[in-house]
Amino acid sequence: MFLHRVGLRTALPLSRRLFSSIGSHDMSKAISELNQEMESVFGEPPPSSLSGSIDNQSMTQDLKLSTVEMDDKKSFAGLTHIGSKGEAQMVDVSLKVISKRVAIARGKVILGQKVFDLVSANQMGKGDVLSVAKLAGICGAKQTSSLIPLCHNINLTHVRVDLAMNPQDYSVEIEGEAASDGKTGVEMEALTAVTVASLTVYDMCKAASKSIQITDIRLERKTGGKSGDWSRDK
Repeated sequence: MFLHRVGLRTALPLSRRLFSSIGSHDMSKAISELNQEMESVFGEPPPSSLSGSIDNQSMTQDLKLSTVEMDDKKSFAGLTHIGSKGEAQMVDVSLKVISKRVAIARGKVILGQKVFDLVSANQMGKGDVLSVAKLAGICGAKQTSSLIPLCHNINLTHVRVDLAMNPQDYSVEIEGEAASDGKTGVEMEALTAVTVASLTVYDMCKAASKSIQITDIRLERKTGGKSGDWSRDK
């Protein structure tokens, strides 16, 4: 009886390790083989309650492991800058096809009536707000890979930044466009152009008001690449 108890205690952890690596569809077969092996060693099959306990425990463990694995895969699905273990990584684009890529982004800087009037009349102390912000946006697009850690350093073929005064809400509306013939998109370059231009407007005007708001920066549309064309309007 002592040997029988010791044998069961020894076999139980081994069976748990065995079942944790077996798929649920092979579970019944594995349990049957283990029961036969234990019967040949101890002269009798294991108690039915023990067999059922092993079956239930191993099935539960398998289910939990499968659920965790599926959750991990779902968490990282589609996130190309995250590796299988959740670590940050730079995407390898060496196998991608070269194509014409264009992206357009927009944003808005709400000035308030006082500052809006000053900018419209070109009376800000730092000078021509719209011209300086335009140049800053273009320069910002070209520095995107230096600002965003996992962005590729790509050759831009075109950068456009336009700023327009909107008297309805006393704002400056900004549109940025970036283009490239390459293996990766230019969405970040367009967004960076708009963001840097917006920050420059703020910097040029902050002496006149601290309530200026930068808002609604977003991608409007993109073309090219494996994912094809996309537009916010569609």
